[in-house]
Amino acid sequence: MKAHDGMFIDGAWRPAAGSGTIEVTNPADGTLLATVDAGGPEDVDAAVRAARAALPGWSATPPAERAARLEALQQVLIARREEIAETVTAELGSPLTLSRKVHAAAPIAVCGSYAQLAAEYPFEERVGNSRVLREPVGVVGAITPWNYPLHQIVAKAAPALAAGCTMVLKPAEDTPLVAQLFAEAVHEAGVPAGVFNLVTGLGQEAGQALAEHDGIDLLSFTGSTAVGRQVGAAAARGVKRVALELGGKSANVVLPGADLAKAVRVGVANVMSNSGQTCSAWTRMLVDAERYDEAVRLAADAVAAYVTGDPLDEATRVGPVVNAKQYERVTGYIRRGRQEGARIVAGGAERPEGRERGHYVRPTVFADVTPEMTLAQEEIFGPVLSLISYQDTEDALRIANGTVYGLAGAVWSDDEEEAVAFARRMETGQVDINGGRFNPLAPFGGYKQSGVGRELGRHGLEEYLQTKSLQF
Repeated sequence: MKAHDGMFIDGAWRPAAGSGTIEVTNPADGTLLATVDAGGPEDVDAAVRAARAALPGWSATPPAERAARLEALQQVLIARREEIAETVTAELGSPLTLSRKVHAAAPIAVCGSYAQLAAEYPFEERVGNSRVLREPVGVVGAITPWNYPLHQIVAKAAPALAAGCTMVLKPAEDTPLVAQLFAEAVHEAGVPAGVFNLVTGLGQEAGQALAEHDGIDLLSFTGSTAVGRQVGAAAARGVKRVALELGGKSANVVLPGADLAKAVRVGVANVMSNSGQTCSAWTRMLVDAERYDEAVRLAADAVAAYVTGDPLDEATRVGPVVNAKQYERVTGYIRRGRQEGARIVAGGAERPEGRERGHYVRPTVFADVTPEMTLAQEEIFGPVLSLISYQDTEDALRIANGTVYGLAGAVWSDDEEEAVAFARRMETGQVDINGGRFNPLAPFGGYKQSGVGRELGRHGLEEYLQTKSLQF
């Protein structure tokens, strides 16, 4: 797509108030893709005022009409799905096959789920002698990350619009083009002017201004836990509601008796997908001591299939990480893991052969990782898997719960009830049982320092609603 020069505010593209720009580059080769305006506080203020002005009309729109606009939006996304996939591949470096299967397909599914929810959700109910109303929270400020750029936008915009809220989006500066594409789709779907507004810009300028703006009623942020603390603190000063989807260090627990080969194969695929840039990735694989050596061998064999390559080549399974800073972060963790005594059984910090250009990281597997190591405690956000040995199931549970995070996880067992019983004791917001599939209707969000609130499905819709009761 062709980049827009300006912000999408009140249903139209307008130049930024300042002269700053953001260069969008291709992480596969460093070439310049586009230059977009870098908005600042004045642009955020204009967008918030537009959203505030549009709120009375949109909040009063019948849910069935809001559902119809979301259905229309879904159809636009379907019609432009190949353009979406190509745009994400160019900005993020995701292999085109993954961009089609996930980056384009997941937002379409999520948008459709909220079209249905908007039509069916009971916005009013009787409770004894009271009528309980669920009303839109107001104007939403949304700050989204680069790793699943369109999915994270739709996971916030679709429920906000379904609830009757208006919003201002500040997307990640690495992936603004697919956000502009989404603004085009919103306009094409007939969503009224001012209901959805887009300000591209830097986090410390546009993002901070959005978090602090008095005209925002709810701030929804997805990103690192460190930045989430700052965003939450800024929002708290204005007594705004906050929804935070933050970092993770998820455990993939293979219980004795489970199909080890399948658990390892699926676990490696989970971590290597999207070049490891997934907050819910199962980056710690826990295997009982008796089968640990076999698991290490299986993981080393499995990761050999995940060679890096040109994202446009449909045979490529691992593309580059998003930028130079991310490359240095991930390779730095690989070097530190080795320094702390972990053993590399595949990959390493060196550049992949033949990849002198671009931000490519070798898919890496570590063995002999202990629970206190940095590899097992900090979010790496790259294609790096750590294998950890446990003595019994109580030891596995202690290790699985032994981080500040609690976003996701997985359990494998030959007895489903045993897996469910173990999952119930995990301190995490989502657990896949024996390779469970993505469900756009199931709530997603974290325990502990992995966040506050939930996204997706009915629970995600309710984040954008507030409750009023009428007594009779």
